[in-house]
Amino acid sequence: MSVLETIHGLLTLAVENGASDIHIKSHKPAFLRLSGHLESVEMEPIGPDAVREFIEQSVPEQFYDDWNKNRQVDYSYRVEGVGRFRVNGFLQRGLPSVVMRHVSDDPPTFDELHIDGETLKNLCKEKDGIVILCGATGSGKSSTLASMINHINHTYDKHIVTLEDPIEFTYTDFKSIINQREIGIDCPSFAAGMSSVLRQDPDVILVGEMRDRDTFETALQASETGHLVFGTLHASNAQQAIQRLFEFFPEERRLALQRQIAGALRATITQKLIPALEGGGRFPVSESFILDSLARKTIMEGKFEKIEAVIEANEDNGSRTFNQDLYRLVKDGKVSKDDAMKFSPNPRQLEMNLKGIFLSSGGIVN
Repeated sequence: MSVLETIHGLLTLAVENGASDIHIKSHKPAFLRLSGHLESVEMEPIGPDAVREFIEQSVPEQFYDDWNKNRQVDYSYRVEGVGRFRVNGFLQRGLPSVVMRHVSDDPPTFDELHIDGETLKNLCKEKDGIVILCGATGSGKSSTLASMINHINHTYDKHIVTLEDPIEFTYTDFKSIINQREIGIDCPSFAAGMSSVLRQDPDVILVGEMRDRDTFETALQASETGHLVFGTLHASNAQQAIQRLFEFFPEERRLALQRQIAGALRATITQKLIPALEGGGRFPVSESFILDSLARKTIMEGKFEKIEAVIEANEDNGSRTFNQDLYRLVKDGKVSKDDAMKFSPNPRQLEMNLKGIFLSSGGIVN
């Protein structure tokens, strides 16, 4: 059996069992990530020559030099009748490894992701500004962004331009026109893509990752000239996300940026995935920081340590803390109390909430 036949069989097994990721390490059997846990596949170990051969046979021509020079590479790979995969090939201890993530051709809906979509739908109505999806790798933020783009496509007549590395979900134009640009194939970098996007008459811009000053600065400019910009950021909560934006710039620009970012930002949504109580799978739990006058004042004054308190006090505008969302999921019977406590940033407070005890500025409320 050829290496491609072996890998294709493994990918078929992964898709049939609902695995999110496939791990292939030299001299080891493959592993699948199922409902957040790694499970080994009963198969012979895959040798380094076979892993290297797969990368060199599957990597697009444009990225072949990246693999040879940098010994790591990202690209998309399709197996007819099975699906599309985001591939990362790399060396560890001099031996090749591959991690592949299954991505759907069909962008998900809010319902399919088990997301309460009202807050996200309201953000999709915005005419301009920046919306940032935050979370660790594998937290589902790309899927949530795709569901928002999918909602706009089916609801509004917009021109949407996406910059992705690589393209994950593919869209069919419905009410909107969607142009998807892949970094390394359609444009050399996020910064280069952002520098030209404003000449493409977009209404909505999706940036796969806000990873440097040039990209975010162009996103700010776009938001201030009447465009709605979506992006992702590696951050564990709203406070960390806001502080990370300022880390792109020198300290002497901070005061001016506090006003600029407070005016441009519409929301940060930070997401985690938590095991479902029944039926396997995982539910998204999120912290939503929806900016209103109080939130903007907090950022303009640089009082980032107060952001969580602002979120907790503004549930009426769609904001909510992780604990507020975990409380909802436990009460709705979607996740277990034990798992909620493990994922909570403040388990003691959540324990009190689940007992019916809440703290307010005026004291304890039962």
